[in-house]
Amino acid sequence: MEALRQTWDGTAEVCSGLSAGEWALPTECPGWDVKDQLSHLIGIERAIMGEAPPEWEGALGDHVKNEFAASNEPWIAVRRARGGPEVYEEFLAVTRTRLAQEADRSEEGWAAVGWSPVGQRPHAVFMEVRVFDSWVHEQDVRRALERPGGTGNLASALSLARVEEAMPFVVGKRAACGDGTVVRFEVAGRGGDARVVTIAVEGGRGRPLPGGVPVPGGVPTATLSLSSLDFMRLGCGRATAEQVESAGGLTFSGDETVGRRVAAAMNFMF
Repeated sequence: MEALRQTWDGTAEVCSGLSAGEWALPTECPGWDVKDQLSHLIGIERAIMGEAPPEWEGALGDHVKNEFAASNEPWIAVRRARGGPEVYEEFLAVTRTRLAQEADRSEEGWAAVGWSPVGQRPHAVFMEVRVFDSWVHEQDVRRALERPGGTGNLASALSLARVEEAMPFVVGKRAACGDGTVVRFEVAGRGGDARVVTIAVEGGRGRPLPGGVPVPGGVPTATLSLSSLDFMRLGCGRATAEQVESAGGLTFSGDETVGRRVAAAMNFMF
């Protein structure tokens, strides 16, 4: 709950008093502007509250690539004709309602297993996914507005942990690194955002090496060094490895061929 509060409050703070032009700024999330980001968050939380998706007969846009995206888009489409301040006030109302609902949830309710975007999971895990989604979209908004923030807190640490959890799949499957390959991600950031993630491939599968466990062969095969925000941007498909590297946000050591192959495969969201 504290992490949800942090990221929703951060989004509310950075969007307070925006001009019409600022609401319409494009973000790194394909097809969505700043206002659309809030509309998306509103829609998901309204769906969690049991509301049916709105009726929408119009086109959804070329950025909609799958059925899951198509199910989300009507919540956004119906709000495109509304002004930014109206959507902002709705965002405040919906997130306050949701926090109140979660505050009333019993211990048994938090442990109850049910549907989530990552399968049947306890409600607490579902809410961690909501933190992740909300924080990533908060960063989409902040980058579009050039107003950094929302890092070094519980919301960012939980969200980056979900990106970290995907790296064994990225290294072992998406990048198809061979057995014996060890890839290290050196992630710089504020507070708990900073982390070192080491993945070893064995039997065609990537597995994380806990801190303090010796690296097979003594040194990683390849090391990628980047900021926590670029770690998220690459994992969530907000930028390509080439874009991040050309901006000076990504460096490699060791086997650069392996490092670049991993960087190019980091998008596990789209």
